[in-house]
Amino acid sequence: METKNYTIVFRIIHWAIAICMILMLITIFLRLNWMNKNHMADIIQNYLSSIDQSLTQDQLIALAKQIRKPMWDWHIYIGYVLVGLFSIRALIPFLGEMNFSNPIKKGLSFKEKFQFWVYLIFYGGIAVSLITGLFIEFGTASLKKQMEEIHKLSLYYLVVFISLHIGGILLAELTNQQGIISKIVSGKSKTP
Repeated sequence: METKNYTIVFRIIHWAIAICMILMLITIFLRLNWMNKNHMADIIQNYLSSIDQSLTQDQLIALAKQIRKPMWDWHIYIGYVLVGLFSIRALIPFLGEMNFSNPIKKGLSFKEKFQFWVYLIFYGGIAVSLITGLFIEFGTASLKKQMEEIHKLSLYYLVVFISLHIGGILLAELTNQQGIISKIVSGKSKTP
């Protein structure tokens, strides 16, 4: 496998996308777990019961949604940042940097082909997530539900990709590509 040098542009884009993806996962995790509207409604109802007050279930859900709205707004803002980063990432190869690897190029090992396909699928998944997210925000109401269903599926490819990415990095670091982590951080390999 060829030795790659990671330019400052590559590293900035890589880490900016990585940070955004992690923040997106955090907002999704919070929404599905601790800040789940039903869970929050139960907490509110328990408190109200302790002071002899009550709300209907619909009112409790509406209140829970309002409490978590600022957190979910961050999901949307990070999505806008990702649209910008992804657009830059898609345009940079035309400037001679950060080319996309061709998985059907002759002479590649199975590992390289697998790695290149994973990245292409990942970028395709990001594109679908960003397009459906933008459609949810700005599209017609008649297709919003379908776009939300497709958008929710992005959680699965993202978790799989992150697992494969980290696993591949650790495998490379422990086998024949020592220094890959220091290269993506500093641009220079720490190994001799």
